[in-house]
Amino acid sequence: MNSTELKKKKKKKMLRMFLFLKSLSRSVQEEVHRLEKSALADSSKTRCDPCTSLTVWRKSLVISCNGFTVIDSYGDVVYRVDNYTGRPKELVLMDGSGRSILAMRRSKNLRLLDTWLVYGGEVGDNCTSTKEPIFYVKKCVNILHGNPNVLAYVYRCRSSEKGYAYTIEGSYSHRSCKVVDRTKRVLAEIKRKDAIIGGVSFGVEVFMLIVEAGFDPGFAMALVLLLDQMFS
Repeated sequence: MNSTELKKKKKKKMLRMFLFLKSLSRSVQEEVHRLEKSALADSSKTRCDPCTSLTVWRKSLVISCNGFTVIDSYGDVVYRVDNYTGRPKELVLMDGSGRSILAMRRSKNLRLLDTWLVYGGEVGDNCTSTKEPIFYVKKCVNILHGNPNVLAYVYRCRSSEKGYAYTIEGSYSHRSCKVVDRTKRVLAEIKRKDAIIGGVSFGVEVFMLIVEAGFDPGFAMALVLLLDQMFS
């Protein structure tokens, strides 16, 4: 089999997987709607704001690139990363149409090992001097003190508050972790896909990102990208 045939075969395989995930995401949404109607019918239950449920596929739809494809519960691509090779200095999270919404750069400060700066929009070598980061994310490396369950700390760059804003806890390698605030309220959660869809195993390449109302799903996905860099 020559290289052209291999590329065609790979493209067909990716397309089948993508269509399957779109269909699966819509099925989950239909089940959510059914449960919501059931809950509304019971007047004794308190109505809550809905969360955002995303299917994250650790694969770019661009054949020659590595990356991520993120599908919402309606089967639409909402986020993507198309240039993700090795240990890059910069990551760019795009929306479904390819518009940059967040950029992440490794800190050049040698004292801040495995620390990433998060910027709004696209960041390049020609514009970083005029753009300030909005968050920075630091990998937790102190295993002798503190909470061993903590993976990383998230700090606001434009805030007078001291200390971290959020912590990320759990195990990324097992696709089981949470983003929590300082009161331990869960804001976003990564779950194995097969933990939700019984009988179907996706391994660690396909997983769920559940984002609570009021927390930015794009920023939650940016944290997933940084966890992947820190722990893969």
